[in-house]
Amino acid sequence: MANPILVFCEQRDGHLKKAGLEALGQACRLSKAGGRDVVALVVGSSVSPLTQEPASHGASRIVIAEDPALSSYSSELFTTIVADLAAGLKPVAILMGATAMGKDLATKVAARLKSAVIQDCVALEMEADGSLIATRPIYGGKLRAVVKPTNPLMQVVTLRPNIFSLLESKPASDVPIERLAVSFDGTRPMARIRDARATADDKKELTEASIIVSGGRGLKGPDNFILLEELAAALGAAVGASRAVVDAGWRPHRDQIGLTGKTVSPQLYIACGISGAIQHQAGMSSARTIVAINNNPNAPIFKLATYGIVGDLFEIVPLLTEEVKNLRAG
Repeated sequence: MANPILVFCEQRDGHLKKAGLEALGQACRLSKAGGRDVVALVVGSSVSPLTQEPASHGASRIVIAEDPALSSYSSELFTTIVADLAAGLKPVAILMGATAMGKDLATKVAARLKSAVIQDCVALEMEADGSLIATRPIYGGKLRAVVKPTNPLMQVVTLRPNIFSLLESKPASDVPIERLAVSFDGTRPMARIRDARATADDKKELTEASIIVSGGRGLKGPDNFILLEELAAALGAAVGASRAVVDAGWRPHRDQIGLTGKTVSPQLYIACGISGAIQHQAGMSSARTIVAINNNPNAPIFKLATYGIVGDLFEIVPLLTEEVKNLRAG
């Protein structure tokens, strides 16, 4: 039997993250070439109820690591679980979403296993011997590097969210479920999370949003972001911002998209009053469709945009909002 593919399915607050299910879907596609099993790993405090979802998304086997000590993410404890499981399974690759947790965990797992790590991949292929050929953006998205690890065993890879499609969910068959005997002997975390507090609002997570409405200095002030909030509400979208807006204190840092903010890959990205500096482009250039609204016809954002509207956003955005509401109303 060929070496399997191991997928770390990240969960938070009792729900599997979409990025982990996307990684699972890509693992299933890769597995067909070599006839490999796809093993889904779920780690947490009470994760037994979550086994149905990876089973219905193609996993051929599910492994659960469940313990009260795993209720919050600990890089040391999670690394121990993933690395120990991988040492026994000897997977040809370990896939996970390029989330904040995934990026941190991937580097530590790779270091523990003395294996290659490739971060933030936007394309991934597997050769017959299990060697991966990964494509990832470099130099702020200006170029893309094609990377092939020298050792085709236990390659650790993170996949950019919203790039790889989910497998169609099907009724789960009898997928084997294994429970790991969790032991942390000799593993003493250097830090523990004492408290995790959610923000007061209930905003959509930018990195997982399929539609993002983003604003820049062209909005002229923080109060005018209400225009984008209304359009986002009509579209069921998240609201983002450029670095200049965040630096000015108009929006919190969690809304920042760009080289020093978040990298997003939505189906639709609407840039309102954003000039499109290269730092901002680095965070959103992988969006499927980009709509730019700016009164400067020479703004760099138009070179990247799928559709460009030269005009006053204070006139255009309310019209868009009204039109979306009318279409939704039928």
